[in-house]
Amino acid sequence: MIYLILINVILAFIPSLILVVYFYSKDSQKREPPALILKTFLLGFAAVIPAALIEIFLSPFFQGSTRLTNSLFRAFLIAGVVEEGIKLSVIRIFIYNRKEFDEVTDGIVYTITASLGFAFFENLFYSFGALSVLIIRGLTAVPLHAAASGIMGYFIGKSKFQGNGSIMAGFILAVTIHGLYDFLLFYGGMTSFLVILLLAAAGIVLLKLYKRALIEDRYFGRS
Repeated sequence: MIYLILINVILAFIPSLILVVYFYSKDSQKREPPALILKTFLLGFAAVIPAALIEIFLSPFFQGSTRLTNSLFRAFLIAGVVEEGIKLSVIRIFIYNRKEFDEVTDGIVYTITASLGFAFFENLFYSFGALSVLIIRGLTAVPLHAAASGIMGYFIGKSKFQGNGSIMAGFILAVTIHGLYDFLLFYGGMTSFLVILLLAAAGIVLLKLYKRALIEDRYFGRS
């Protein structure tokens, strides 16, 4: 029984680990301290607790509403605003003002890392259920966290070095992507298959922004 639990925990962790390593390695110009990456991951992991408490508080407000209203509320407010807001707070409070955060690219790396710590904790809730659910989440929900938050991270980085209020734009984009993903799943039916297109589009945008950030950092001598 203990071995089975351990295997499930490892399976819950692997998708987050793979994506952290992938995006960390892409920052080949000036990599962040591994200790701070680990700290950021753990902060993201712990951030599930306040997010869950807020979601529990908000959940009763739309009970008894229509299926459409309930799906929109749960997807965009409870999942999108709360979860992306908590991840933004982690970066803004604990990472944003650190001397190690010295590139636009760092906004992407640190925000993705926090989001994947968050995703790992969420996956633990499913690690004792059907293995198929854990695999599906590893291929969809975990990359969704990375994509939505990573796009927000680009704007966090831009805001630090340009001071133009980009954080709110990034937050709105993250909430929109995260909320739309959850809405398609909550509402169900054939709309669920559209999450594949959403994930592909968000992933492409994130990779383009990552490439742009690397170019900007190199151009302005930050790398």
